[in-house]
Amino acid sequence: MLSDLASAVRPALVLTLLFAALLGVAYPLTLTGLGQALFPAQANGSLIRDNGKVVGSGLIGQSFASDVYFHGRPSAAGADGYDAAASAGSNLGPTSLVLAGRVSADIKSLSETAPGRPVPPDLVTTSASGLDPHISPEAAFFQVDRVAEARNVPQADVRLVVEQAIERPLASFLGEPRVHVLRLNRSLDARFGRQ
Repeated sequence: MLSDLASAVRPALVLTLLFAALLGVAYPLTLTGLGQALFPAQANGSLIRDNGKVVGSGLIGQSFASDVYFHGRPSAAGADGYDAAASAGSNLGPTSLVLAGRVSADIKSLSETAPGRPVPPDLVTTSASGLDPHISPEAAFFQVDRVAEARNVPQADVRLVVEQAIERPLASFLGEPRVHVLRLNRSLDARFGRQ
């Protein structure tokens, strides 16, 4: 009976070790190697560099507080927002008084910078991950007056930088037009100097 148990357990152990080696070591190493060989920028985080120094990622948004820069969406990821280790939405629903109060305060604050103009929704609502690096073109154009005034440059020049930064939908129909906030702000610095 003991020999029957050993003969039954042995194939199970061998298969477990084989599949652990194949699926736990060989397969991940193969995919990592292919990713590094075929798509090195994406495999390493789509990092954006300025003179060799990493200034951000093409996939993760970051906070800009100064009036000389365009601001992204609010973030609920982490205590200070845009924390990639705490990626998540706030999980506050449409009946939440906390969410309604925050959105109302944000709308009031943004309305003061552009009186009489409706505030684009993505400037007062968070994305599902809290890390979205993009805003809509409408949200970027909404901020043109503030940025131009803070930089002391003509609004038309800032508007032109925004127009050039708009990323069009893939194949003209997949997705929505959008603006990558970090790339837009880097374009501002390149055009008008770092503030």
